[in-house]
Amino acid sequence: MGYKNESILSTIELGKAIKRHRTERNISLRDAADETGVSASTLSRIENGTGRPDADNIARISQWLDMPVDRMMKKQSDDTVEPVVYYPHEATPEIVSAHLRADRNLAPETAEALSELFRVAYTQFSGKK
Repeated sequence: MGYKNESILSTIELGKAIKRHRTERNISLRDAADETGVSASTLSRIENGTGRPDADNIARISQWLDMPVDRMMKKQSDDTVEPVVYYPHEATPEIVSAHLRADRNLAPETAEALSELFRVAYTQFSGKK
């Protein structure tokens, strides 16, 4: 039946989002585990890029992050242009990051670097911590 055991979820992006959310809120893995219902060890493995969450944990984490699941999906490898979807409740740095990742003229590493640069500048100039 030609089943591919290839994940469409970017666990790297998910791990970064978890770490960023914890850091912004200044909470521990245990606190995040209590809030998400996902064990601290599982969250740690996802943050470190060694864990692959199941569907239930993905749903719990995306709800905790207040981030749509499609934001955590890997880019298509073909030449189709992915639409940039964002939701009004998302923070401006997340929206800008989504646009940068969708830009076909930027390498993923460049998009990530620009995204982080914007995040730092936005935090500094907006007065948000």
